Amino acid sequence: MFAKILIANRGEIALRIIRACRMMGIGSVVAYSEADRESLPVQLADEAICIGPADAKRSYLSAPAMISAALVTGCEAIHPGYGFLSEDEGFAEVVRAHDLTFIGPPPSVLERFASKEGTRRLLGGHGLPTIPGSDGMLRDDAHALEEAQRIGFPILIKPSAGGGGKGMRLVRSPRELETAIRICRSEARSAFGDDSLYLEKWLEDNRHVEVQIAVDRFGHGVHLGERDCSVQRRHQKILEEAPTPALGPAARAELAERAIRAIVAAGYENVGTLEFLVDRDGNFYFIEINSRIQVEHPVTEALTGIDLVATQIRIAAGEPLAFSQADVVLRGHAIEFRINAEDTAHDFRPQTGIVERFVAPGGPWVRMDSHLYGGYEVPPFYDSLLGKLIVWGPDRPTAIARAKAALDELLIEGVETNVPIHQAMLANEVFLEGRMTTSLLDRVGSAAFLAAGSRA
Repeated sequence: MFAKILIANRGEIALRIIRACRMMGIGSVVAYSEADRESLPVQLADEAICIGPADAKRSYLSAPAMISAALVTGCEAIHPGYGFLSEDEGFAEVVRAHDLTFIGPPPSVLERFASKEGTRRLLGGHGLPTIPGSDGMLRDDAHALEEAQRIGFPILIKPSAGGGGKGMRLVRSPRELETAIRICRSEARSAFGDDSLYLEKWLEDNRHVEVQIAVDRFGHGVHLGERDCSVQRRHQKILEEAPTPALGPAARAELAERAIRAIVAAGYENVGTLEFLVDRDGNFYFIEINSRIQVEHPVTEALTGIDLVATQIRIAAGEPLAFSQADVVLRGHAIEFRINAEDTAHDFRPQTGIVERFVAPGGPWVRMDSHLYGGYEVPPFYDSLLGKLIVWGPDRPTAIARAKAALDELLIEGVETNVPIHQAMLANEVFLEGRMTTSLLDRVGSAAFLAAGSRA
């Protein structure tokens, strides 16, 4: 096992990794930018080292800065968290070349799964149903139009790299396509340094369901159930829950079992998540894999009692999985609310400022993962995630009731947050009946959704 790990990330995930290291008796070093000098991870890590200015390209996305920080502080491994360098096969290879361990899939595995379009074809060959899409990457506008007409509108433009909904656009007609392609290329290039795009057929009223998996280097793999991520705004998740209300027990079991069989056969290693769309008839289609820890991993931890960050670290250290499929028991229902610094009344406009007061909700079956504290200044340079509220109950109605109480108890003053949209969601009939789709929020807009929630 490693003696010391460099945490190449910030915010709540950096704090989550520090806590996993502490439980395992591993020293932690946080690499931070100048904008995060006063952050909670910096204060709580065993060591901290500044790697550059606020600009992520010169700090959190700088491979030389991260490698230097790891070597100077005597670390043996680097944990990238999610986002930033977490799925960068080039960075993982540089880590390996410096006799350090990348806590995630090895470089060869990341390279194999780097292209979303290529991964779709790879796992389709191992038995996972896939949505009709373009034949390879889009070469130019003419090729995009040709492929879109072959697939049939509406279509979804997707970047081959990255995630988080960046660089994605729903297009319903040929007239929209050229402008949308240009915008998506620009967003993908800015966010991921790669403007490669491909197309997928858009399924109306779809559900977004994902399967959590873990595979050790000996080829032993297990699934840890699924999560429903259908509550989104602009293709970005804001609420996740498990098990999914979209499928019955038999269908959920089939989805998870087919996912783990395919990913093991394809040679995956470490923790990962396979994402699917579910149509109106309950048919599921593979869309992409996230080769890292997910923002929503605590949902699965609440159901299974398995520490997924510790599992990542153990697999990367060469240990076999400490549990088998028979050991994975899913109990009850869990919901995670992403708490973002956003003005929900004005189309989720990002917010910055000083957190004047922060009180986390508590009590049995309530978990708050956050790097906030009174006096913390939310910087304008990074994503708007302030923390995650996770609740558990023996069933969905109980989990929802506990979530209402926890959201009412959560106090963040000084910065606008999206808590009102979550409270409105818990008063929404479609959500309460488990009938939500990925277009639930975008169809009406945040202001109208809030108004409807206040009348419920």
